[in-house]
Amino acid sequence: MRKKIVAGNWKMNNDMAETEMFLVQLKKQVIPEEVTLMIAPAFTNLNHAFQSVREHPVTVVAQNMHQSDKGAFTGEVSAAMLKSVGVETVILGHSERRSIFKEDNELLAEKVNTALVNNMTVIFCIGEELSQRETDDHFNVIAEQLEEGLFHLSEAQWNNIIIAYEPVWAIGTGETASPEQAQEMHAFIRKTIADAYSNSTAKNVSILYGGSVKPDNAKELFGQEDVDGGLVGGASLKVDSFMEIANSLQ
Repeated sequence: MRKKIVAGNWKMNNDMAETEMFLVQLKKQVIPEEVTLMIAPAFTNLNHAFQSVREHPVTVVAQNMHQSDKGAFTGEVSAAMLKSVGVETVILGHSERRSIFKEDNELLAEKVNTALVNNMTVIFCIGEELSQRETDDHFNVIAEQLEEGLFHLSEAQWNNIIIAYEPVWAIGTGETASPEQAQEMHAFIRKTIADAYSNSTAKNVSILYGGSVKPDNAKELFGQEDVDGGLVGGASLKVDSFMEIANSLQ
């Protein structure tokens, strides 16, 4: 049975004091038993966050990592470094990494390999640009991102993969895919995985929706058959809105 997940991607927000304030409030909340709650603070606050919530049902996640084990890569962080501070899940392929930092499918496949070799779980992000949806190329884009980023994996390795579908045109814009659009794409993703592997693999992988998820639209989005939760941006920076979204998944 696939997991229901709400993951908060904080991006480049929240310094140590703000992170601590958030964690103090978060630990007072009642987290739904059937929901896996994740937060992805900045690299500088990962260990503090891990230590703070280690007795609570909250998973601390990294926003990115390098594909190499070690080396002369100034400013980068390795899988081993993440694991050494208690982090065993990493977001890879976020649209901002793809567009701003020019990470392509080939590079992301390397990062996925490194994460899995280190026994980490990967939240793998995929999504189309507005122009690609407007020209009806969105299904081809998503299929290509899956095939080039993940379809070299063995079936067993999919136990450590979570998919996050994030239409780029809905990230930070206030625009959101309609529940019907989200369901259509999530169903397509699941069928594409089933065709490449098996119905069992496709059925068991969690597919999250990301793109301006807010308390007022989360319940309808999460109510779709193939939407297993959300990768949340701005609304994850405040405990009240983050928990309202998590409670929408019940």
